[in-house]
Amino acid sequence: MPDKEPLIPKHGGYRKLKSFQVAQLVYDVTARFCDRYIEKRSRTHDQMVQAARSGVQNIAEGSQAAGTSKKTELKLTNVARASLEELRLDYEDFLRQRDLHLWERKDPRRAHLIARRCATADAVAQWTREQHDGQHGQNGSSGPPAKSMSSTKSTPSTFPEIAANAALVLIAVACSLLDRQLAALAAAFEREGGFTERLYRIRKNARGTK
Repeated sequence: MPDKEPLIPKHGGYRKLKSFQVAQLVYDVTARFCDRYIEKRSRTHDQMVQAARSGVQNIAEGSQAAGTSKKTELKLTNVARASLEELRLDYEDFLRQRDLHLWERKDPRRAHLIARRCATADAVAQWTREQHDGQHGQNGSSGPPAKSMSSTKSTPSTFPEIAANAALVLIAVACSLLDRQLAALAAAFEREGGFTERLYRIRKNARGTK
């Protein structure tokens, strides 16, 4: 005999979601980046930090709401995705406005950072230092050789350029994970419905067993 369908299924396991873990890393990295490279009293500083935080918080809130509302989970997960897209544009604006280089999609440093599987902002900072040292002929770089680029005119401009691009790589990973998560949630909602449909099925089954 199959197990009875629970009225409120298991939910709230957002800490195990890869999308949550990467979004949280993006938040930590962004908080550090903004404190170092963006004027703390500026509107941009607050907006970037809040966009990064929104990505994390809405994944968590959506997961917690899933027990009684798949529709709310879908909505909040999509808000998280939109917040990270907003943050992506802020980083791209930072690079463009300072005449810094935006790494191409096939830049080997992108793949190298992803393969590194950094779990903390400290690990990302270490990777950034290695890239900087390799670019300037210093010891300690374990990544692919940095490209020669006209935008990197001096050492002061190199750290923010690498740090911003590193954040963009992490945002791209988080967005890709959220896109897949949203597709899976939409398919499940279409197939199974939400709380109302589940309540109807359970009540119908209960009447049938009497």
